[in-house]
Amino acid sequence: MRNAAPIDRLSGLLERFRVQAQLHYAGVLCGLSHYDACDGHGYLHVLRRGRLEVSHPAAKGVPKRLRFDEPSLLFYPGPFTHRFHNPPVEGADFTCARLIFDGGAENPLTRALPPLIALPLTKVPGLDMALELLFAETDRVRCGQRLLADRLFEVVVLKLLRWLLDHPLDAGVRPGLITGLSDPRLARALVAMHDSPGEAWTLERMAERAGMSRTTFANTFRGVVGQTPADYLAGWRIALAQSRLREGRSIKLLAEELGYANPSALSRAFSAKVGLSPREWLAKNPA
Repeated sequence: MRNAAPIDRLSGLLERFRVQAQLHYAGVLCGLSHYDACDGHGYLHVLRRGRLEVSHPAAKGVPKRLRFDEPSLLFYPGPFTHRFHNPPVEGADFTCARLIFDGGAENPLTRALPPLIALPLTKVPGLDMALELLFAETDRVRCGQRLLADRLFEVVVLKLLRWLLDHPLDAGVRPGLITGLSDPRLARALVAMHDSPGEAWTLERMAERAGMSRTTFANTFRGVVGQTPADYLAGWRIALAQSRLREGRSIKLLAEELGYANPSALSRAFSAKVGLSPREWLAKNPA
């Protein structure tokens, strides 16, 4: 049966909103290390050995302090000020990367994730093989080391996102895109919208993709994702429009691509969602 076939829940998202990793540090950190939200990056820290205490001066949506005494992963999807308090002499061994999500704060994944996900490395199956390759590259300098380390960090992020789709409650993910993709039925409708945003997605057609009645689909979607299917679709289309505007695409072409009758219809939908016209928004958010 078609609805029983497995689907790829991530590729459509990551093809349109890439995540890039840049090797930031590999080695022992002693004492205090500061990572400021003003830098504009997310971070992925891998604690390989040692003890760590991390503090969050703003502490909004995360614990004020956390302690780790086993190999762990700390994933900050967006800019968030945090400080590492490592043993002053022996330190702790880290491999860290800066993360850049295309679209910044408008990136659907960034918006859907909590400000911090902290996990023991043993909790994510299959992560050990990717990390073994990553550590082999960061332990000594070789030709192409930085480029290869960046790509391997991106593999680690992808494996972590896979795990999050199957364990959203374990990671404290709030209702939204991730929880929607975690539901096998809703995921089919979401992936279809992600892959073909310009098609005429009526409630009936979305429900058909999910293999549900219209009423059950609408109620389940709102409960799991936290908004109506129509609101989600509008948000997805506008997020794509923002990304494409930064790339220099015209409103006329975007209207055709995203399923709007004309450029004026897209501009009205954009203004209603963002609070600015496409031109005003682009002036404030250049590429």
